[in-house]
Amino acid sequence: MRIGIDLGGTKIEIVALDDHNEMVMRHRVDTPQGQYQATVQTIVDLVQQAKQQVGEISSVGIGIPGAISKKTGRIKNANSVCLIGEDLKGDLQQRLSFPVTLANDANCFALSEASDGAAQGAEVVFGVIIGTGCGGGIVINGQIVNGINAIAGEWGHTRLPWVESSDALHDCYCGLTGCTETFLSGPGFAKHFLQRTGESLTAKQIVALAHQQDLLAQTMLEDYAVWLAKGLASVINLIDPDVIVLGGGMSNIDYLYQRVPQIWHQWVFSDQVDTQLVAPKWGDSSGVRGAAWL
Repeated sequence: MRIGIDLGGTKIEIVALDDHNEMVMRHRVDTPQGQYQATVQTIVDLVQQAKQQVGEISSVGIGIPGAISKKTGRIKNANSVCLIGEDLKGDLQQRLSFPVTLANDANCFALSEASDGAAQGAEVVFGVIIGTGCGGGIVINGQIVNGINAIAGEWGHTRLPWVESSDALHDCYCGLTGCTETFLSGPGFAKHFLQRTGESLTAKQIVALAHQQDLLAQTMLEDYAVWLAKGLASVINLIDPDVIVLGGGMSNIDYLYQRVPQIWHQWVFSDQVDTQLVAPKWGDSSGVRGAAWL
């Protein structure tokens, strides 16, 4: 059995895949937010529970909301900031008797969808995670592109292009201002809504209001679609993917799949845009499946 774990900002999910890539076990728990040692222990407990349930384990792959520094071997660039600077692989390897592999969660997501998901058969795939953070992963001909600095696909920490004077620029945890993540992540979207309306709502609540014909929420959702279209247009201009697959909590907004392709041509340097924008075949378990294949 191969074990995959998706270490998210709000939840940790574990699955076990058999030799036919069939999911034989799946379990999800809340992430101990801001608590590194508790996070490590939660992962260890989940793996031990999986072993009791499915028997022999060959490997453990973990998708993380960040990357592994080639300089230190420790985690960098994680929006779950308690992970930054920690030797997660080493700490887990000390407590587990199985080989542990870590990879960026968006890379895992992109690999899953490119292999047997919504982008199966595509040459160049860009996988997007827009949830607690805003990440991206690139798969070309079935292979993850990591990059020499282990940051390939990190579009969330480029400045949102073509901003308007009405677009508020918020500080990002990375130390810069106006990052794409501050617009497109769930918390970022909620922060923009709070600034405009004075109402503190979650992204999910804002979208629900838009569906109820609330004009402020509808305007906010349309602005979000424009921000996403601009961000993805810059990705298309750089790597020209065949397919872009959206993942994470914000990917559940059906409106985006219709609206974004209608408008992104304004910022794409081409007379025609054939890139497809699609929902993930494997839903919110796509990333954890990819992690199991590491």
